[in-house]
Amino acid sequence: MRKKIIDASQLELSDKVVTINRVTKVVKGGRTFRFAALVVVGDGKGHVGSGLGKAAEIPEAIRKGREDAKKNLIYIERTENDSIYHEIQGKFGAAHVLLKPASEGTGVIAGGSVRAVMELAGIRNVRTKSLGSNNKRNTVSATLEGLRGLKTPEQVARLRGKSVEEILS
Repeated sequence: MRKKIIDASQLELSDKVVTINRVTKVVKGGRTFRFAALVVVGDGKGHVGSGLGKAAEIPEAIRKGREDAKKNLIYIERTENDSIYHEIQGKFGAAHVLLKPASEGTGVIAGGSVRAVMELAGIRNVRTKSLGSNNKRNTVSATLEGLRGLKTPEQVARLRGKSVEEILS
């Protein structure tokens, strides 16, 4: 399956900093501090991506993370009540994230890093469970892997050579 390239310049993206990690390097003259920022960007209409930025100052690390996230945007198809079509499990490293569709009014039931991805993707009704590692970087990547694997009823019908009515019944 070909990866569809999304032009980030045409989208109104908002971002959320998931975590800022301070890294210390001990050198002859003392300690030097650098920062790594994990940033998630999305437009609330199905486009979402994550990126990691590293720099000597926090604002610069966040800017680099935002730029990296814009390069890694994906599009998620949602149901009419802003949920996902089916249950799926995303895996990345030791992190496993279970994503389940939910009915209207349920809201986003998710932990911090998964919640950031869901809200910026525009998914308003979903239940999630983080299984395995709780490393924020891997959890965000596992969530995006799960969302990338979602299929609409139309896509499933096309794969099976059936109509959408046969799939949904």
